[in-house]
Amino acid sequence: MGVFEAKTHFSALVEEASKGETITVTKNGRAVAQIGPVVSRRANTRAQEAMKRILSSKATLRECTVRQLIEEGRRY
Repeated sequence: MGVFEAKTHFSALVEEASKGETITVTKNGRAVAQIGPVVSRRANTRAQEAMKRILSSKATLRECTVRQLIEEGRRY
């Protein structure tokens, strides 16, 4: 959606964003901004804590740790 159209329909776009939609705003055909829902800090913190637990665990997959798989870029 172009900048002019986004400006004209801003209230409707905010309403869509509140329902979970993400709208990309373009200028001269190039994406320059996004209007979307706010991600809560609590959700980010929980996700970061979960990733720390996963990466620090000694879980293995085919005799490799999660950390080794990430570092080597392998996908099993």
